Amino acid sequence: MAEELKIPPFGESITTANVSRWHKATGDFVKKGEALVSLETDKISNELEATHDGVLKILVEEDEEVDVGTVIAEIDTSASGSGASAEEKSSSETGSSQSAGSSSSAGEVHDIKIPSFGDSINTASLAEWRVQSGETVSKGQTLITLESDKVSQDLDAEHSGTIEILAEDGEELEIGAVIARLTEGAGKSPENAPESKPTPAPKKKEAAPEKAKSALAAAAAETARIKPNLGSSAPPSSSTPAPAPTQDGRTTRKKMSMLRRKIAEHLVNAQQTAAILSTFNEVDMSAIMKLRKEVQEEFVAKHGVKLGFMSLFTKAVVHALKDNPGIRSFIDGNEVIENNFYDIGIAVGTEKGLVVPVIRDCDEKNFADIEKAISEAAGKAKDGTMQIEDLQGGIFTISNGGVYGSLLSTPILNPPQSGILGMHTIQQRPVAVDGKVEIRPMMYLALSYDHRIVDGKEAVTFLISIKESLENPARLLLEC
Repeated sequence: MAEELKIPPFGESITTANVSRWHKATGDFVKKGEALVSLETDKISNELEATHDGVLKILVEEDEEVDVGTVIAEIDTSASGSGASAEEKSSSETGSSQSAGSSSSAGEVHDIKIPSFGDSINTASLAEWRVQSGETVSKGQTLITLESDKVSQDLDAEHSGTIEILAEDGEELEIGAVIARLTEGAGKSPENAPESKPTPAPKKKEAAPEKAKSALAAAAAETARIKPNLGSSAPPSSSTPAPAPTQDGRTTRKKMSMLRRKIAEHLVNAQQTAAILSTFNEVDMSAIMKLRKEVQEEFVAKHGVKLGFMSLFTKAVVHALKDNPGIRSFIDGNEVIENNFYDIGIAVGTEKGLVVPVIRDCDEKNFADIEKAISEAAGKAKDGTMQIEDLQGGIFTISNGGVYGSLLSTPILNPPQSGILGMHTIQQRPVAVDGKVEIRPMMYLALSYDHRIVDGKEAVTFLISIKESLENPARLLLEC
């Protein structure tokens, strides 16, 4: 019996999803709860798991955008009884024609994944494959050279067998991504196994650079990747992984992700539908830095989380919003909607783009609650588990470009909100204090606002309120 695997509903505003990456291939045996495919919408990423044990048949290829509810694969549950892979089942059915001297592990399929390079490294680039898809490799043989932003490393085969390459040279993938599969004992017999093992190495090292430079080889490799049903009888050049096809090798073309497309559309829409204006100020961070230093150890011991700048800024924003209702309002047609709650969006940068998870009821949370909520939201954003409801309902946004070293910027509104605060890097600068020049840790603040609903006086008053709260954090502590 074939069970259908469909694109699930993500929310009322999401009608399509992009099949980003299959983690399994047609013919693979999958188990219930196993991650099969990564899906991307214009707001979130999600992984779809197997609903039953069985053999997978993929109906929709990677990078295709389909409607919610579309059947993208089928799982043949009639093959789920023994828990064996499709290759093992096929091998057992035709076992009478196989050599009696083959090992018991023949036909077993092993995923080859990008290994961990350390806690600070999340992705690695496939620098150069040393083997070709369909070749027989030996245990311990070098398969590929991997590069991260810090180190380069060769990945060796942990088993002997036939390799199927799933990712091409030049691709950058997350740690743990499956880049190839190795089938033990496939494609060789006991008579020729010893002779076939050592032969691939000299071929690969000489031919790989030439093929990588050849546009014909690159095009053939792309054809082999898109049309796997051509079979293993294709010539070696057609199965050699190569960089993404280009006209002259000077440019690379790739499809925008749905998230990146939505970000682009969102930002252009914000500038076209609002009268965005920015005002600036600077804040002396001495008091906040002193406060954090004095209470940090006790704060961590009590709450299990560090006191960061974001919770202090969030509280300062809430305090200013209470006194400036225009900035917590938005325009809906010919009406102005004033929000009387304080759900604040915190912009978080990820590898796939900028997302803005919303921290609820910040006026009712203390500093520790806000820090924990921000940490949880950032974790969801980076591992792709953010849900649509995590991004909706904010009345104001805080964006911290200072973590990337930005000294000054003009942030763009997050519609339908009427204001966004830009934080920037802290820089030691000379300032006049009581008639004397002192070196202080200073930060520029930028407030972008919708001038259709917020007057210049209210915007300046709002920003000064934030400045005063940060330079005298005792007033924030009194509110908690």
